[in-house]
Amino acid sequence: MVTVPKFSKNNTSAGQTSTEKITLEKLPQHLAIIMDGNGRWARERNLSRIEGHRAGAESVRTIVRACRRIGIPILTLYAFSKENWQRPSREVQALWRLLSRYLKSELDEMMDNAIRLNTIGDIQELPKSVNRLLVETMDKTAPNQEMILNLALSYGGRNEIVRAAQNLAAACVAKQLEPADIDEVMLSKNMYTADMPDPDLLIRTSGEQRISNFLLWQMAYTEIHVSPIYWPDFREPQLMEALTDYQRRERRFGKTGEQQEQEVV
Repeated sequence: MVTVPKFSKNNTSAGQTSTEKITLEKLPQHLAIIMDGNGRWARERNLSRIEGHRAGAESVRTIVRACRRIGIPILTLYAFSKENWQRPSREVQALWRLLSRYLKSELDEMMDNAIRLNTIGDIQELPKSVNRLLVETMDKTAPNQEMILNLALSYGGRNEIVRAAQNLAAACVAKQLEPADIDEVMLSKNMYTADMPDPDLLIRTSGEQRISNFLLWQMAYTEIHVSPIYWPDFREPQLMEALTDYQRRERRFGKTGEQQEQEVV
């Protein structure tokens, strides 16, 4: 059972773009980010891809801190997909070393700022030492209640849906459930993000305009902001630009604008 953090927002604005401020009352409750562009960032600088990932880790630190400070309750980062296992083994192993280093270096800050670490994906596929460190960090941060940091590791959206369908099929075979009882709510409860709200905003860096098998079920009504900036260069000004863009949107969820206005009144 996941308890979603709730913030007390006493101020009216925080952070600033070059033209306007964000409104705390209209922040996304769940922000998801596809952190893309590490390799291209490195290539343009004649560096190895591993150096690009190392630079990207600094952006993770910056964005986690910024989200915690302004009061975004849930941040989900697409860190390693199912498809990423196809990359050169040297790069994959370097990514696990970077993750281990990040967890060790950021534990105290997560504890000081009441950030709870969570994972989505098949983490049992990770190297045993990394898996163990992840579980230890999640256990230590479990009491924290101010923010959830979800790391998507060995994650695939289609795989997640298949896994949920298998769980429900097994329940039907065991006579614990009738097929007619399966609905969207029940399927959602069998996703990795059960008990969490769906993402309000997805940010993808590097200019690519696709969702890359990320949170396919959860993003039915997610707003999407594409930044041309490579992830290693994505910092707080770019985050604030994305949040400002999000706050300009009219979210209707299939309804008309007039219906939405009446509900607000």
